[in-house]
Amino acid sequence: MEDGGKSSGLRPRQVVERWVERFNAADVDGLVALYCENAVNHQVANEPVEGRARIREMFQREFAAAKMVCIVEQILEDAPWAILEWKDPLGLRGCGFFQVEDGLIRFQRGYWDKLSFLRMHGLPIE
Repeated sequence: MEDGGKSSGLRPRQVVERWVERFNAADVDGLVALYCENAVNHQVANEPVEGRARIREMFQREFAAAKMVCIVEQILEDAPWAILEWKDPLGLRGCGFFQVEDGLIRFQRGYWDKLSFLRMHGLPIE
């Protein structure tokens, strides 16, 4: 997905595999390149984030607040969707649903326990 993320040959599973690699590297630019310009990232514990610029801000803020690691438990594909089940080294678990169109993420929804995440990372509870 070089050249701004444009690579229509990638299957949803391959896009999510790249997403995990870039997430674990805290590569904000690389992550953002995987999203459509008008993509939506909705982590259900938070309000939906719309558009690449806001998704970039979200990742910058989150990577500055905590060291996050995504350990893949499984990735399932039912095109145009890929489903990621994950855990992290601290014991947090979650899943993400990625709708992929022309090799880019159009919509993402994630489920995880925000209260546990905040406590594990010593962050203020909202």
